[in-house]
Amino acid sequence: MSLIRNALNLLLGSASKPQPLRILLALVLGLAIGITLSAQAPEAATRASLYAAPVGTLWLNALRMAILPLVVGLLVSGIAQTAEAARAGRIAGRAIALFLLILWSSSILAALLTPALLGLFPLDPGWAAELRTSFAAAKPAGPVPGFGDFLVSLVPTNPITAAANDAFLPLIVFTTAFAFAVTRLPEAPRELLTNLFRALADAMLVVIGWVLWLAPVGVLALSYTVGAQTGVSAFGALVHYVAVVSAVGAVVWFLAYPLAVIGGKLRLMAFLRANAPVTAVAISTQSSLASLPAMLKASGELGVPVAKSGVVLPLAVALFRATGPVMNLAVAIYVAHIMGVHLGPAQLAAGVAAAAITTMGAVSLPGSISFVSSIAPIAIVMGVPIEPLALLVAVEPLPDLVRTLGNVAMDVAVTATVAARTGDENASEADAILAGG
Repeated sequence: MSLIRNALNLLLGSASKPQPLRILLALVLGLAIGITLSAQAPEAATRASLYAAPVGTLWLNALRMAILPLVVGLLVSGIAQTAEAARAGRIAGRAIALFLLILWSSSILAALLTPALLGLFPLDPGWAAELRTSFAAAKPAGPVPGFGDFLVSLVPTNPITAAANDAFLPLIVFTTAFAFAVTRLPEAPRELLTNLFRALADAMLVVIGWVLWLAPVGVLALSYTVGAQTGVSAFGALVHYVAVVSAVGAVVWFLAYPLAVIGGKLRLMAFLRANAPVTAVAISTQSSLASLPAMLKASGELGVPVAKSGVVLPLAVALFRATGPVMNLAVAIYVAHIMGVHLGPAQLAAGVAAAAITTMGAVSLPGSISFVSSIAPIAIVMGVPIEPLALLVAVEPLPDLVRTLGNVAMDVAVTATVAARTGDENASEADAILAGG
């Protein structure tokens, strides 16, 4: 018990440590304590699990309670922001159209690539069985419908009932339709409703911030339980998870280069040279926003006029995460793989739609919050348990590096593509947008 008490003091008493580092440290400590205690004193490990498991479940439930209102608020405000940006002019409109095309393509790629990778490099069956045992209380988030029922269920007869039953996909469809309807209202009611849902999202972000402040305690309890029941298998599974999800995200990262060559009409070596400083900044900061000055400079070196890059790149940073759908859906598919949940065409189609749509409301959020707000709805609409996400969020800093690298490379490639496909007759329009901003 003194070991656990010292671990808690270390985690909660080190406010100077970055939160992702504290969560990762909690994961490692919890697994190490669980594995060690189960090997040396199995009965004591089992007794401790009776106390640790409720703590972890309580924290997970606190995290879940804010997901639904957060997703609704983010979707409405995110779609309103996107529509407002599209009104800025032809350059912004073309950029957003390309953003949406890439986001949906990214989501479809995950549905094709992740099962293929798991087929080629499956998780060790013994590890998977032990992990399923440790999450024995986890249940599918909802019934898994057939394809016909899936199509019928897309439009809810009662959105309130859909929300109460955690029927996320029909709720997302309703919220998306509602958000686009809001964009067609006159300015005064449009701003009123947009500000209302933005305030709802902001309030839920505060709540999730409180819950995530306690994440080291929750993750410590959950990981201890997993470590006590699975032994070293948990470490192997986490390494496998990071490798698979990072590999899926790396595909979108690498696709930025042919996009720059074909869409942006650039030479590959020129794009590589210009993008190298952007990559260095992204690695050091793991932030697309912090990489914006480097991306603007790289675009200039590639011959993109500032009148165009100054419009497209800020939009990309504000509205666009190319790796979001592919990696978010990959996480949900991986959890299904661990938990033995079969995913048919209907479930994958639901996941594709949820991954592409929810990404629109998750940009500019901290990584741990966007991990929860984006992936939990995807898992729920696919009928996949979300309990394992509480552990996977702890190792998110590792695949998050791939997310950032893919996002910044795709941002520069999209900027070059939009600039190459937008004639000089739009330069005065872009100048006017910049002057107005």
